[in-house]
Amino acid sequence: MHILLSNDDGFEAAGIRCMAEALAIVAQVTLVAPDRNRSGASNSLTLEDPIRAHQVSDAVVKVDGTPTDCVHLAITGLLAKEPDIVISGINAGANLGDDVLYSGTVAAAMEGRFLGLPAIAVSLVGERLEHYDTAAHVVVGLLNDLANAPLPSDTILNINVPDLPKDEIAGIKTTRLGHRHKSEPVIRDKDPRGRDLYWVGPPGEEKEDGPGTDFDAIRNGYVSVTPLHVDLTRHSAIPELTEWLLGTQS
Repeated sequence: MHILLSNDDGFEAAGIRCMAEALAIVAQVTLVAPDRNRSGASNSLTLEDPIRAHQVSDAVVKVDGTPTDCVHLAITGLLAKEPDIVISGINAGANLGDDVLYSGTVAAAMEGRFLGLPAIAVSLVGERLEHYDTAAHVVVGLLNDLANAPLPSDTILNINVPDLPKDEIAGIKTTRLGHRHKSEPVIRDKDPRGRDLYWVGPPGEEKEDGPGTDFDAIRNGYVSVTPLHVDLTRHSAIPELTEWLLGTQS
């Protein structure tokens, strides 16, 4: 198996290095990741400027672009042979609930799926973030399962792993995305010249976090595996919207 590995924390981040070492035991790994932290980049592509890729070693490339740039570049021109799967992470911190809308980690996996490959995003959830090896162990185990039962063609796995030793993980649960309260207000400050500047505030607290959600699984020591897809159409609203539109034309 040839794995394309990327992230949004940068090619030198502890999580992606741990993931690369674990995957290299079972597969060929090519790491193509941003040259610096690009957290929160979501699905942004660089369109107005050239993208530069720098070969760090035989199997490591750093890119002066977003996570989506990295995966897009790797699959559509950089690599001599298309990989079999895209894995993004291990992210330093959670990608739970509404976080997936902003996450560069999830976006990198999503770009892999857009380009026709199975894709996994993996994040480590906790305060001190010590047990990246636990998240890597989970992913390697799932890869063995995927070899016998491939993912559906429209599915991305969003995996969140509690920051616990392997033997303290309660198990693995299939989950749905929870929801957060709206984000905290921006933090207003001044630069040295007295001009206003702003920091984006913290994400909102958990709102919908009951049984079956990714929040609930993590809180109880389980690995959360959430199947994502990218069809944003609200299919159940189509009949009602159709009637409404017909009414506006009468």
